[in-house]
Amino acid sequence: MPPINPITTSPEGQELEILTLTQDKTLTTTPIDTPPPPSPPTTTTTTDPQLSWPKSNPLLRSALSEFFGTMILILFGNGVVAQVLLSHNQKGSYQSISWGWGLGVMLAIYVSTPSGSHLNPAITWTLCLLRHFPWSLLPLYTLSQLLGAMTGSAIVYANYRSAIDTYEGGASHRTVPGISPPSPPSPSPETATAGIFSTYPAPFLTLPGQFFSESLASAILMFMIFALKDERNLGAPAASPIGFGVGPLLFPLAMFFVVFGLGACFGWETGYAMNMARDFGPRLVAYMIGYGRGVWVAGGYYFWVPIVAPFFGCTVGGWLYDAFLYTGADSVVNTPYLGFQPVVGLFIRRRRRESSNLQSPV
Repeated sequence: MPPINPITTSPEGQELEILTLTQDKTLTTTPIDTPPPPSPPTTTTTTDPQLSWPKSNPLLRSALSEFFGTMILILFGNGVVAQVLLSHNQKGSYQSISWGWGLGVMLAIYVSTPSGSHLNPAITWTLCLLRHFPWSLLPLYTLSQLLGAMTGSAIVYANYRSAIDTYEGGASHRTVPGISPPSPPSPSPETATAGIFSTYPAPFLTLPGQFFSESLASAILMFMIFALKDERNLGAPAASPIGFGVGPLLFPLAMFFVVFGLGACFGWETGYAMNMARDFGPRLVAYMIGYGRGVWVAGGYYFWVPIVAPFFGCTVGGWLYDAFLYTGADSVVNTPYLGFQPVVGLFIRRRRRESSNLQSPV
């Protein structure tokens, strides 16, 4: 916020007397009319300086915002998994992973504010579907998020490569949970190092169970995002007793607790990916750096579940909030026929035409 410089003036219509010193050394007074006082000080917006490429292009700036935000998310998320796993739980535990992912989301939101902090193709999809976000931006945001996740995971691998070599027993050993036989000192396939980069399901989960677990976590995530962004809810600017934007200021911290809670309560079975970019991007990097086709076939070809389930879960979670709690006019659910008005209208017009044709004389 630019600084506000208050101007002190006299009340309107009041005359100020200015003392002047005449040539004969006598003091005289000269009344002058003061101009009317300005309106109360308001926040002024400064004109942005001439920005160089690429920041001057709004679309490119949004793409870079999503790229770096997702990169930060993966740096903290994959980084904490690597530290806990490669240290044999000596430098953290499962709760540390929940903390790390929560911090990653919070810091990524701060980084990606210019683009709206989607950080997840499923979130962008749901906003397009339910909140009139431009469909034309969906490919741009998705690609930026995917490339950011790939970059973040590559940086994590570069940082922990020596530790991975030591953990796996050599630079040529790379194991995938449930696929590759563990090499000393890896204690079991469940702790194979491919799990640093992407998620893998628990061995007892069936394919429907995998899909349900990921969809449930994604639905909760989207439901809570809509709740926290609802201006009519507690903490929003309109509900704030002190009159400024408490809601936006607390949103990153609230998202930290949402993601931490999802990891602590629903993260064990599938790793709570909830994000195609977060899982597919690092999985692709793991394939390229030597983990092989095991990253695709593990868990009964589980790799497609973190791609599809988040879209399904986020759509359901967002629709549930808009259908039962949200009253804003920006939601397509808050329109006649729950957003299906064009389809219903087409059906009604067709029925009317058919009825009129039946009633017309032959």
